Amino acid sequence: MRWKWVVLATLPSLILSILFFFIIHMKSTPMDNTAPEYRPRSQARFSILIGILTRPDGYDRRHFLRLVYGIQSSPIAEIDVKFVFCNLAKDMQKVFIALEILRFKDIIILNCTENMNAGKTYTYFSSLPRILHRQYDYVMKADDDVFLRLAPLALSLMPLPRNDLYYGFVIPCASQNPFVDYMSGMGFVLSWDLVVWIGDSCIPANDTNGPEDKLVGKWLKMGNKAKNRFSNKPAMYDYPGTNGRCSHKLIPETVAVHRLKRWDQWLNVLIFFNMTMFNGISLDLQAQKT
Repeated sequence: MRWKWVVLATLPSLILSILFFFIIHMKSTPMDNTAPEYRPRSQARFSILIGILTRPDGYDRRHFLRLVYGIQSSPIAEIDVKFVFCNLAKDMQKVFIALEILRFKDIIILNCTENMNAGKTYTYFSSLPRILHRQYDYVMKADDDVFLRLAPLALSLMPLPRNDLYYGFVIPCASQNPFVDYMSGMGFVLSWDLVVWIGDSCIPANDTNGPEDKLVGKWLKMGNKAKNRFSNKPAMYDYPGTNGRCSHKLIPETVAVHRLKRWDQWLNVLIFFNMTMFNGISLDLQAQKT
């Protein structure tokens, strides 16, 4: 009987040893079977902050866009999507948006009065170096009526310079020359050094009223900045039939579709790009049994 007591006495130590070995083995074993889109963000080659400029009362649009961007990712880029607006003016906003911040942590509130062409974009870029706890390789300003495809966006940025970069859809619509004027406000990208320059330079600070996308191009020209420019046509465009020569049909290589003002337009875009596909399988909700 003595050997049974010896076994019982040593059993806890034996179990702990087995558990310790199992934990160490699991930590040291690479998990190579993870799909690329779900790999750790530490494997990303570069980082992008996408600031979607919207208004505080746009609750439904923000929740919808969280769905649209929450199911997208890129194996080569760390992409953070944030919603950007000015100071809250209503008690309802302060309560409802506080709940959004607690739940989603994806809102940036700027110290400004809500506006479109009276300095909001300047406040956005100039504030980031001061309010963020980190820096990104690229910062994007986007409208809330644009659909961005994050993986193609990242692929288009990967070979481009990380400094002095100005990227987007050049205006006028018919031009292919990224130096001819400025990038459309639908969505344009600046490298981090240009974001810092906007915050430090007196050129933007003294010229903040007017069409925000046109002003950004003006600032960069006056400051002799953005020597690296890239206009991603035809991958960026306005929704078919909404804006003359800036519009064309939906195409597979799309990075951005702008002027999605109606739900039927969003529906057509999401269907065209198979946004309800999961691991190659279409989620036909009508075929699901209740």
